[in-house]
Amino acid sequence: MNSINTYIDHTQLKATSTLDDIAILCKEAMEHHFYAVCVNGCYTAFAKAQLKNTSIKIATVVGFPLGAVSTETKVFETKDAIAHGADEIDMVLQIGALINNDLETVKKDILAVREASKGKVLKVIFENCYLTDSQIKNACDICLEVKVDFIKTSTGFGTGGATIENVSLMKKAVGNKIKIKASGGIRDKETALEYIALGVDRIGTSSGIDIIKV
Repeated sequence: MNSINTYIDHTQLKATSTLDDIAILCKEAMEHHFYAVCVNGCYTAFAKAQLKNTSIKIATVVGFPLGAVSTETKVFETKDAIAHGADEIDMVLQIGALINNDLETVKKDILAVREASKGKVLKVIFENCYLTDSQIKNACDICLEVKVDFIKTSTGFGTGGATIENVSLMKKAVGNKIKIKASGGIRDKETALEYIALGVDRIGTSSGIDIIKV
């Protein structure tokens, strides 16, 4: 296993986030050699400037946190984020369409963002707290078909975050064909290590400092 800090997307997505908060986020990412910072779109360029001449990636959220904006809006957000320095896109799928079993709409939405994010890493957020096992499996199948890079458990803004059961289900569905990002409620090293042991490749958390403590 790689050092735990290299799994972490150090995250600041609160509505109350300020430039000072993002500056602190980036400073902490540099100090602790986290893999990426995860920010809202309006802070992409600022984070990129803060992390200039480092290997730390910029992950920008799209359609966040509800997934309910139009596909055209998600495509614009994606292109705008990349233009301002995003290396990775964390998009929320159309949760309502998935629950309604409108799988074609879910697929078209993800496919459009996949096309807009060519050459960059695309993570698709499911928001598992609202989904049944069969709906999670359907989302996994769509992401396999579209060939996204990661599937992600949660936004951290729903009624629940990552669970061992859901990550196990996702891993069983996609195997090693798609990477998994566990996020939502991961606040300590023991929990992070549990997910890594299940085969998770990235941990999304605002508690990165606590997680890497000995």
